[in-house]
Amino acid sequence: MAISKASAQWEGSLREGRGAMKPEHAPEAPFSLSSRFEGGRGSNPEELLGAALSGCFSMALAAALNKEGQNPKAVRTSAVVHLDKEGEGFKVSRIELSTSVELSGLPNEKFQAIAQETKKQCPVSKALAGTQITLEAKLA
Repeated sequence: MAISKASAQWEGSLREGRGAMKPEHAPEAPFSLSSRFEGGRGSNPEELLGAALSGCFSMALAAALNKEGQNPKAVRTSAVVHLDKEGEGFKVSRIELSTSVELSGLPNEKFQAIAQETKKQCPVSKALAGTQITLEAKLA
């Protein structure tokens, strides 16, 4: 099956240092203490985690809808990742997914059931089993 690769580096102290995260086939994402905890410029691991879950879920939802004979025009998903203090460290405590699907001809109740099941079955959701993931899904 598929194997994905990524790398990261950090140079310097925690406060003054800088790093970069690099998915193998995507641009490098610089990060720092400021970008992670103070809203500074750059990215952070939690943003990439949210992007990974949003992408995985969107693709999986399109596939699940296709299995039902539906062909969505677009699936747009965003994630809000909560990083909270836990003891001496931090924890990704929850991720709020929000998806909007351009699709007609599917009753909302059926769509909601498919979306919720997709949230459980998405490979990245499974990898994040220790994190609460909520989903708000709507048809556009």
